[in-house]
Amino acid sequence: MYQTSEGFQASFPVLMTPFVLSPGFLTFLYIDWEARNCIPAGTIQQAILSGGENSPSLKYTRGELTAVEFLQELGQQCFEIANVCVPVDSFLSDLIRNEMIKQLPIMAEAVQCIRAEGLKTALLSNNFCLLNGESFLPLDRKHFDVTVESYRDRMRKPDPRIYKLCLERLGVQPQESIFLDNNSQNLKAAAQLGIKTVKVDDPEVALKELETYLGFPLQGFVPYTRSVRPSVEIPKDHLQKYLENILGDQATGPLVLRQFGSGQSTQTYFVRFGDRLLVLKKERSDSLHPSGPALRGEYSTFGTPFYLMEHRAGHVYSDVSLPELQPSQRRAIYAAMNQVLSKIHSVDLRAAKLEDLGEHGNYIQRQVETWTKQYRAMETHVIPAMERLIEWLPLHFPESQKTTVVHGDFRMDNVVFHPDRPEVLAVLGWKFSTLGDPISDLANNCLRKCDLGHLGVPTAEEYSQMYCDRMGVERPENWNFYMAFAFFRLAAMLQGLHRCSLAGRPAPGESSPEDAEFVANLAWDFAIKEGFRVFDSLPATKPLARRYSTWAGRGPILSRGYGTWPRPGTAPVPKVPLVTPPINLLGIAHSLCCKLGKIMGVQWSFLISQLRWSPRPLLELKAERARTKATALTMAVQAMDQDSQVSGAEHLSSADPSLVLHSDLSSMSG
Repeated sequence: MYQTSEGFQASFPVLMTPFVLSPGFLTFLYIDWEARNCIPAGTIQQAILSGGENSPSLKYTRGELTAVEFLQELGQQCFEIANVCVPVDSFLSDLIRNEMIKQLPIMAEAVQCIRAEGLKTALLSNNFCLLNGESFLPLDRKHFDVTVESYRDRMRKPDPRIYKLCLERLGVQPQESIFLDNNSQNLKAAAQLGIKTVKVDDPEVALKELETYLGFPLQGFVPYTRSVRPSVEIPKDHLQKYLENILGDQATGPLVLRQFGSGQSTQTYFVRFGDRLLVLKKERSDSLHPSGPALRGEYSTFGTPFYLMEHRAGHVYSDVSLPELQPSQRRAIYAAMNQVLSKIHSVDLRAAKLEDLGEHGNYIQRQVETWTKQYRAMETHVIPAMERLIEWLPLHFPESQKTTVVHGDFRMDNVVFHPDRPEVLAVLGWKFSTLGDPISDLANNCLRKCDLGHLGVPTAEEYSQMYCDRMGVERPENWNFYMAFAFFRLAAMLQGLHRCSLAGRPAPGESSPEDAEFVANLAWDFAIKEGFRVFDSLPATKPLARRYSTWAGRGPILSRGYGTWPRPGTAPVPKVPLVTPPINLLGIAHSLCCKLGKIMGVQWSFLISQLRWSPRPLLELKAERARTKATALTMAVQAMDQDSQVSGAEHLSSADPSLVLHSDLSSMSG
C-alpha cells in the first residue's frame, strides 16, 4: 500500500495481463495470417483447440511443454489437419507479437504513469517464450516490480497459487491490489481472494475505470514527472491565461500540467500547451534555503516568484556513481559535465549583457555570511565542527577572487544528458546563479562522500585538474578552503531539512542530525588540510604579528581544532623597530617543541572514520617538519647567543602590546 506525503491512501499495486485479444478477434487474425501464408483457413485455430485440456496450447501454458515441444506438437497437428507443412515457428512472433505491439502503447504509458506515482506493478503472463528461452513480451520489464510467467513458475491463471505468489513477491495483501484481465475466469479467481478486479474488453475503457480507483490520470506521461500533488497545485486557469498573454497565437490547445520531482527550494512543473513544451519553476512558499538572485519573476500569478523555460528531453542521473554505466562511460559523462562548467565560467559578461547579474567581488564572503545565518536559523543542537567552521572560514577568505557567471548549484542531477551519448543538453537549477567566484562552483561539483575512482569516476583532484586544464589556469593553492566551504554549505542545507522534519513540515528530502554532522566533519577535515598548507608556506624568517586560535573546548573532552595564522603581509606596521633578543627566540623554540608534543598527544581527536578523509598522515608529516624547524631554530639561537648579546628590551617595552612576537603554537591552550 502506498502512502503519499499528504497522508492519505493513494491506491493499490496493480496486477496486469500483458495484452487483450478477444476470441473473435483472434479468429480474424488466424484467418488473415493463414491467407498470407497460403494455409487452409481454420487450420491454426483447430490445431490450438484440439485435444481439450490436453491440447498443446494448454499444456504449454501450464509449463508442461517447452517452447520447442509446443511448436513441434502444434506443427504436427496442423499437418494432420491440412496435410501441409505450416511455419508455426513464426506464428507467435509474426502474429501475436505484432498485434501486441499495436495494442501496448496505451498500456505501457499507463504503467509508466502508475510507476511515476511510486506505486508497484506486476505482470502475470500465462506463457510467452521464444525458442531461445527468452520471453518475447514487447514490454520493458524495468517498469514492473514483479513478473510472473507460468512457464517459469509451473502454474497458470486461474490457479489461485499464481495470484498468491505474485502478492507475496509484491509484499502486499489481496485487498491492497487491483487486477486487470480480459478473462472472466481469471478475474473470478482473483476476486475470490479479495483482489479488486477490472474487466478489460476495451483497453481505453478499462484504463478509465482504473483511473477512478487510482485518482490520477494514466495518460500524458513525461519522464521524471508525476501527477501534481494536491498540496502543490497551482491554478491552471491562471496559468493558461498567463501563457495566452505571453505566447499569443503561437500556442493553443488544452493545458497539461505535471510535476517534476520536488526540488529543495523550488517546485517544478512540466507544461504542455498546444505544441509548446515548457518547464515552470516556482519558489516554494516555505523555502528551506535563502532566495537566489536568479529567481526573479512575477508574484501576482502564483504568489511566489517563478519563471518559464524550454523543456529539453534527456536523461538526468540522480546517483553520482552512475551504477548503470561502464567505467569508461562514467568518465565520459563527468568529462562532458566538466566541459559545460568551464563554458559557463567562460561567458563574456559584457557580450552576454550579464554585467548586472549580481554584485562584483566578495562573493565568498557574502556566501559564508548567508549560509551561516541560514544554519543559525535552522540550528537544533550544537555541531562542534560547524562552530569551528563559522569561526575559521572568515579568517581564510581568498585574497583575490575572479568574477564570472556562477551557477551556484552545479551538480550531476542538475544536468540533462543526451540519452545515448555523453553530451549535455541542458543545465537546470539556476536559482542561485549570479556573478561570483568560479572555483566555488567547481568545489561544489566535486562533493563526494567517498572516493569513486575504482568505478571510473574522476576523483575530486582529477576532476578539478581537468577543469583547470580546460580553463588554462593553475589549480588554486587554497583548494582545501573551497572544499571546506562547499561541505559547510551542504551541512547547512541538511540541517535545514532536519529542522523541517522535526517541525512536521513536508520537506523534499530526508536528513538526520548525523547527516549534517557527518558533512560538517568532512568540511573541517579540509579546513585542517588548508591550515597545514598555510603553515607550510609561511616564510621561516618573517615574524607573525597576530594570532588566531580555533580550538573548540565544548565539554570535558577537547574538540577537534587547531590554530591558524593570518596571511603574510597583513600585520600592522610597528610604531618602533621591533627587536627580539636571541634568548627570547630560544624560549619560543623550546615552547614550540613542547606544544608540538601536546598536539601529538591529542592527535587521536583528529581522527575520523575510514569512510572519510583522515588527516592523521598529514598531521604527522607536518609535525615532523615542525620538529625539524624547531630544532634548527634552537641550534641557531644558541650559536647567536654565544657570539653576541643584542639588547632590545627598550624597543620591546615601547612597542604596541598587540605586536609582541610569538608563535601560534606556543600560546595554544591544550
